[in-house]
Amino acid sequence: MGYNKRHGGDMKLLLIEDNEQISQGLSYFFQKNNYDIDIVSTYKEGINSLTNDYDAIILDVSLPDGNGFDLYDKEIKAKNIPTIFLTAIDDEENVVKGLTLGAEDYVTKPFSSKELLARVNNILMRKRKNRILKAKDIVFDMDKMTIYKNDTEISLSGLERKILELLFLNINKVVTRDTLLDKIWELTGNDVDDHTITVYLKRIREKLGSDIIITIKGVGYRIDEE
Repeated sequence: MGYNKRHGGDMKLLLIEDNEQISQGLSYFFQKNNYDIDIVSTYKEGINSLTNDYDAIILDVSLPDGNGFDLYDKEIKAKNIPTIFLTAIDDEENVVKGLTLGAEDYVTKPFSSKELLARVNNILMRKRKNRILKAKDIVFDMDKMTIYKNDTEISLSGLERKILELLFLNINKVVTRDTLLDKIWELTGNDVDDHTITVYLKRIREKLGSDIIITIKGVGYRIDEE
């Protein structure tokens, strides 16, 4: 079983759990609380899902084709995605093992959905406190949506700010021109063309007075972390 649930919430979760009753219950509950949630049931599907971006992962320790601890240690840990382990084994040694590997939290079954939601929220609140990103001389405070160059605030229009935010949210990765076109259409409702992207990026670069935005010819743009 591997299926997606997409419901317009801001935060995106991945649930790796082979108990369909638990999966469906958590899917409904988290969607109701404005989370997007993708659900898979095996070790292999978990690995394949990691090509997507997630704010947090809820990971069952016992999977039909592997061990959740191994999946976290070998595949998830390097991606720095906050992870909560789920297990039916209320065993101190396993709790210590999960936390020692670097997991954020550990919940034993049976658990309440409200408790799990509270723990996810706590993790994401801690994560958000670190959402100040830097590229060379430009600092972007993602929570306040403010941009600074050498401690001086840079004034951008709302749309320019959103375009720059998209680039910073994908730091070290290329954002394609098509993605930027979709974003501008989503924010303005206006049909825009390739030339529009060029104009906006030119304006943003001029206002920043910095070369942090790299053009990947024929593909899109990228900002690299300092």
